[in-house]
Amino acid sequence: MSVSPARRAAFDTILRVFEEDAYADRAFPAAAAGLDARDRALAQRLAYGTIQRVRTLDHGIEALGRRPVAKLDAPVRAALRLGAYQLAFSEVAVHAAVNESVELVRAAGLPRAVGFANAIMRRLALGLRDLVAGLRDETPAEAALKHSYPDWVAELWWREFGRDEALALMEAQNEPAETVVRINQRNEGHVEGRPDPEIPDALHVERVDEEALRAGLIWPQSRGSQLAGLCVGSTEGERVLDLCAAPGGKATQLAGEVTAVDIHPGRSRQLEENCARLGATNVRVVNADALALPEELRDFDWPQFVHPRRPEFLLTLPPRDRTSGFFIARLRSRP
Repeated sequence: MSVSPARRAAFDTILRVFEEDAYADRAFPAAAAGLDARDRALAQRLAYGTIQRVRTLDHGIEALGRRPVAKLDAPVRAALRLGAYQLAFSEVAVHAAVNESVELVRAAGLPRAVGFANAIMRRLALGLRDLVAGLRDETPAEAALKHSYPDWVAELWWREFGRDEALALMEAQNEPAETVVRINQRNEGHVEGRPDPEIPDALHVERVDEEALRAGLIWPQSRGSQLAGLCVGSTEGERVLDLCAAPGGKATQLAGEVTAVDIHPGRSRQLEENCARLGATNVRVVNADALALPEELRDFDWPQFVHPRRPEFLLTLPPRDRTSGFFIARLRSRP
């Protein structure tokens, strides 16, 4: 049995993200190159969904498979995670999820692991959905496991918003991303889509117009990400520090003198290219570690940070928290 192109692309993305510490938004385009629109959409949903739900998936694999996930061969781990996501959180046919996950292990050149993967996938097919449905969320720790969040996020939201709102936020953040772009006001041109009633410049589209993207007329950016930029609300004359800034959606959205920092050299280069395409001449890109910033990066009006693995974990600090010392201390306290 062969592996579908969509699952192969999802598998390759998952493998790179967890085994090579790659960023999903860089790993996926290479893995999905050549796929048609339908397969690309499926591959992205499977890859990103697996990455998003990995904590819950690993719990299920260990509970039903009775083997620590960390001790599995990397391709086996990636294949089981991908299969588990399909079984627990999608409507994909069970036989397809099981069989193609096993074939991914075989294709990885691990014949001795094929039987093991098959046995685990069949256990997951019988019990994973019920196991996940039965997870409790009465406490922050329980909710973090059920909804696949770090404990500190669950504890923070519990404290700030209360249980009901924290759970609603966790569930909403785990929904598949909608297809939204931001209209780039720096460049003139027409793009088809439905304007969002609440977020200025947000446009709901069926698919991202690649020609408009290349021309710098739009940028793929969720409404939540665009809202974060609006919350900063920087103006001309203000200095903004954007940490973990690549690929640059919020950085290129902001007014004022923007310093966009990213630790990864490749992502920093990508950020520079995106700024040029979008005409964001007010953005200066710095390749640096947010926890060891150059001495000159001080006295900003607006520091902003977005978690590189979970973009919804955005911290936008108001002017009263401008000191870089406070900001770095807060970063260090949140692994």
